Amino acid sequence: MAAELNGSEKLKMKALVFHKPKDVRVDTVNDPKIEHEQDAIIRVTSTGICGSDLHIYNGMVPQPRPMVLGHEFMGVVEELGTGVTNLRVGDRVVVPFPVSCGKCHFCDMQLPTHCERSNEKTYGPEGDIIKGKGAGGALYGYTDIYGGVDGGQAEYARVRYAHYNPRIVPDSLTDEQVLFLTDIFPTGWAAVEWGEIKGGETVAVFGCGPVGIMAQKAAWLKGAKRVIGIDIEEYRLEKARAAARVETINAWDTDTVKMIRELTHGYGADVCIDAVGMEAHRSTAEKVMNVVHMEKGTMKVLESCLAAVRRGGTVSVVGVYGSPYDNFPLYKWFDKGIKLRGGQALVQNYIDLLLEMVVNGKVVLDDVITHKVPLSEASHMYKIFNDKDDNCVKVVLKP
Repeated sequence: MAAELNGSEKLKMKALVFHKPKDVRVDTVNDPKIEHEQDAIIRVTSTGICGSDLHIYNGMVPQPRPMVLGHEFMGVVEELGTGVTNLRVGDRVVVPFPVSCGKCHFCDMQLPTHCERSNEKTYGPEGDIIKGKGAGGALYGYTDIYGGVDGGQAEYARVRYAHYNPRIVPDSLTDEQVLFLTDIFPTGWAAVEWGEIKGGETVAVFGCGPVGIMAQKAAWLKGAKRVIGIDIEEYRLEKARAAARVETINAWDTDTVKMIRELTHGYGADVCIDAVGMEAHRSTAEKVMNVVHMEKGTMKVLESCLAAVRRGGTVSVVGVYGSPYDNFPLYKWFDKGIKLRGGQALVQNYIDLLLEMVVNGKVVLDDVITHKVPLSEASHMYKIFNDKDDNCVKVVLKP
């Protein structure tokens, strides 16, 4: 349901609304309501700001109209559609960021991010999101391209297909302990899962933001022998060392590819993970060339992954890319026989296992949080997060 800023109904709840690039505000908007028998309405108790939200904030992924942002959220069930029998009012739930029906062709193939029913307007086989055509399944709070479904940076949220997607969480766990089951931990887990780690490997994770750190944690859980975190921000490298116990490389002042080879007897890492995507740091000259080539952002991190991975190794891409690139190093992929995997994380496939890990104390997720603030401060925190101020790694908003 789109945010109706000028509707005739009474405006009730507070929500973080995108208006245009660099302009997000906490507005008063219509309360969500049950629109389908499989809907649920939840009172949001915690919601995160994700690096992917910054793609919208910075105009890298276009959004032509106001909408409520946020795809990392959890809360308490307030109302249920008649078709939802597995939940009860008062249940405390965490909500995966992909919107999936659970029954279509691709959901049956355990590909929930490709659900053919959730994105009624732009779904299709093309995957040509630049033209707004043929995108995958809907994502909460992530533009009209991906369904135009209002997100959870709000006091209340409509959860679609509530018979399939939300998971009840134990009252013994705090919100902060389980909130990141919505996205960043399953995304980090997916990156490592795609690397087909069997034990004893060297994993290099490019990007020590929240997803990168979760991938580092997942690599240890999967049996990696060595995990290396790469970033250009020292405060994020420090967080990676503290939260994920990894070796780190500051790519600002080090030849990262050369260093990774030196650390691996000249071979390169078994698995390289791109947890940065198109919004990696760019020089002024690179920004000019982006304009010339009609490209958004840069693929320099992906290029580094392809260079740093060993022959026959795997590159996993969970950083978002929203543009074609003329200089993709296809020859390098071919010559080295690299396996390349990427996409939106299949959260519904992993969430039960990962919740069990949290319950059993096998993994800690809340140690990436650096800022926990009221929803009213969301606009300010978007700027802080985007500008990399105040050593900001992960923001949790409390409606």
